[in-house]
Amino acid sequence: KLCGYLNKLGIKGPIKTWKSRWFFYDENKCRLLYYRTAQDINPLGSIDLSSASFDCKMENGEGVFEIRTPSRAFTLKAISKQAMMYWLQQLQMRRWEFCNTQSRFPVGSSQLVNEPLAGKTNVVDNEDFLPLVKTPTEAVGLKAASLPAPQTSTALHNISLKHPWTEIQNTVYNICGSKQLWGNDGNVFSFDEFQEHPENVDEEQEAEVEAGCAVKEGTLEDGRMGPRLNWIRKARWMNSGFPGSEELSREKNSVDKVTVLQQQILTLTEEVKSQKELVKLLHKALEAAQQEKRVSSMYLTAAEDKDRLELVRHKVRQIADLTSRLEALEQEKKELEQILILRDSHIQELKEHVQLLMEKNHAKQEVIMTLTEQMARELSDPLQEANTITVETLYKQQEEIEHLKDDIDAYKTQNQFLNSEIHQVTRLWTSVAENEKALLMKCACLQARNCQMESKYLTVLRKLQEAVPDLPSSHAELVKNLIQEALQWDVKEEAEEGFNLNPVSEYDEYGFMTVPDYEIEDWKLLAKIQALEIKSNKLRSQEIVEKPLRDRWNSIAELNPSAELKSLIRSGIPVEHRQRVWRWMVSQHCCLVPGHYQRLLEQSRSTEHPACRQIELDLPRTLTSNKHFSSPTSQLIPKLRRVLLAFSWHNPAIGYCQGLNRLAAVALLVLEDEESAFWCLVYIVENLMPADYYSDTLITSQVDQRVFKDFLSEKLPRLMAHFEQYRIDVSLITFNWFLVAFVDSLVSDILLRVWDAFLYEGTKVIFRYALAIFKYNEEEILRIHDSVEIYQYLRFFTRMIMDGRKLMNIAFNDLNPFPMKLLRNRRSTHREELEAELCELEQIKAAYVKERAEQGP
Repeated sequence: KLCGYLNKLGIKGPIKTWKSRWFFYDENKCRLLYYRTAQDINPLGSIDLSSASFDCKMENGEGVFEIRTPSRAFTLKAISKQAMMYWLQQLQMRRWEFCNTQSRFPVGSSQLVNEPLAGKTNVVDNEDFLPLVKTPTEAVGLKAASLPAPQTSTALHNISLKHPWTEIQNTVYNICGSKQLWGNDGNVFSFDEFQEHPENVDEEQEAEVEAGCAVKEGTLEDGRMGPRLNWIRKARWMNSGFPGSEELSREKNSVDKVTVLQQQILTLTEEVKSQKELVKLLHKALEAAQQEKRVSSMYLTAAEDKDRLELVRHKVRQIADLTSRLEALEQEKKELEQILILRDSHIQELKEHVQLLMEKNHAKQEVIMTLTEQMARELSDPLQEANTITVETLYKQQEEIEHLKDDIDAYKTQNQFLNSEIHQVTRLWTSVAENEKALLMKCACLQARNCQMESKYLTVLRKLQEAVPDLPSSHAELVKNLIQEALQWDVKEEAEEGFNLNPVSEYDEYGFMTVPDYEIEDWKLLAKIQALEIKSNKLRSQEIVEKPLRDRWNSIAELNPSAELKSLIRSGIPVEHRQRVWRWMVSQHCCLVPGHYQRLLEQSRSTEHPACRQIELDLPRTLTSNKHFSSPTSQLIPKLRRVLLAFSWHNPAIGYCQGLNRLAAVALLVLEDEESAFWCLVYIVENLMPADYYSDTLITSQVDQRVFKDFLSEKLPRLMAHFEQYRIDVSLITFNWFLVAFVDSLVSDILLRVWDAFLYEGTKVIFRYALAIFKYNEEEILRIHDSVEIYQYLRFFTRMIMDGRKLMNIAFNDLNPFPMKLLRNRRSTHREELEAELCELEQIKAAYVKERAEQGP
């Protein structure tokens, strides 16, 4: 039990007096009750500690501290500094224990919020900045109740004039109780008797009515029936005879056992309730799964399109329900953010207070140092000391120094106490931050599920769209309306909801369109499905894959070639690191000559290059799906023109070749600086690609197509046999892949991952990804048995690839081994064959020309 005598400062107008009061801590309500003496039955008042703050005022004297509640501040004084620190420490610890106990069973929290936070309640441990203060038994505890109360100057000085009725009741009770209960060492203050079982007041009240007492039920509202019931119970207890010490101890032991058993019963009851709730949740989940299974079965067995449309409407309602749940989660997130802001402001105030105390402490230390230096100078000359400083002056200075040292010790103790409070508040802030993170993860999972539902719904609409010619006119019109409504979902959601955790934006970080703008009307629904699939994959991999990968990149301070860096680059470079890594890769393999790019620009201004006209024709056709190049007035168009002209003068053997504009455009989007983009283009053409790759004959490009066909026959024999059966020449599709490194063929997210590995490892990456693309869609291609349809499918099937992680695993894991030595040997062999064929063609052409010349006109 935390109890003892303290002096309480009473203020009546201009008069301030200290009054001795007996204080007792109520653990059930986190209140500090105070009485005039330890023998009183009714308290004079109470202090609510659940939202109070503590402070020790060293300026007011030793042992003085304050308890501030939202409505009032109480100034108390202990008999010593040790007693004061003990009270402060115990009140702080018990207040935190009460708050933590209350926070374990939150009331009114929804199931959706509690699911990710289960088991994450942090119970504040016993860590503290203050060492445990030894209990002053002479001033605190039950033993102090048997000691006489501290005496005041007058008998009436300690009486509370604000509570006359309470004083009269306590006085009468003390007079009556002292006559019959004097055998208990003069201490009639029993905590067990007056504090236990406050909930049984109504039962005792009924018992008193049956005994003939004129007390009615429900009369406790006037504030006087509580003391009367206490007097009645006390009188009945006294009339029954004073029990012996052994019986009293047995009764207390039995009462303690009953209390423990009751607590265990309550704990087990709470556990049973929680288990029942868990069972209910599992039942609901099972019912939902069964309902989903029944709906799917109904859809598969439905004979009419009307029934299928009804099932589609049911799916729409489910999507609306998920949207409302997302709104609720967002609202709770905003509330948590507001709480976090309040906590941050409170921490800031405490920091400012600590800073103020530290400045004050520093100023006092400077005063001490000044006085010490002054004393040292004065003591250095004994004759001057005897003449100027008297004994009394020196004594006063020493006394002042002692006072200052005491103040420094007091402020150090106060700083430790405030640091303890800051430590506890920081723990709360950390807990709120973890809860917010869990809610964000929950929102991302729900939104990914929502995207999957929308994608399935749009897929069903697409199937119905293909079957429109066979439907009645009314049903066909309904399907068209549903498709139009689905295509306008993004606009409606932004207008009505006003928020979206991860919206499907029109453009990505580099300006590429996230939803392809197909010219054919029937493909617009397919584009929306692609966008939803991309968003769903990003949401699902954000916390599992992307965040750990980003953390690994953040831990790399200096880039050095290694197996770990190679693995990270293959997994994809985050947007915030891609520019730095690309610049490093270019500088590692390409000699950057300072001022060379500016000299090339001056040359292009003074002299027109022969390829200038072709460059101007190709500029409007560069990356038309990117907003930075879609308009002739875009800011990157002039930069791209200068880069291509500079390269034409830099490499006269090549000059300009169609396809270089796309390579330079991608380099500009990532590196932003046109000179860096120029050197990146030089690095690709002159270092990564083989010689003559962009020459007039494109001989090396043709060699790579033959090498690729060999690899396709080895790695995917079934698919190659399928192509040969329907006479499909894959080089018509893949030639452009190799020439521009998949630009305008893959979606931007996958394209940039391919370029990350391509810039680090070279052209072998292009072979890997080209084979992986066919492996990714192998089964779909094998289902098509018409050459025209195969060509139509191969025109756009690269845009259907949504899962970049799966494509990467196929390229770098499923297609192993893929040695570079084998690639070089194949290139050498096919180059010799191709050169022999070209030489033979030249001979045939020369013979034909000669024959025509001999025959004459």
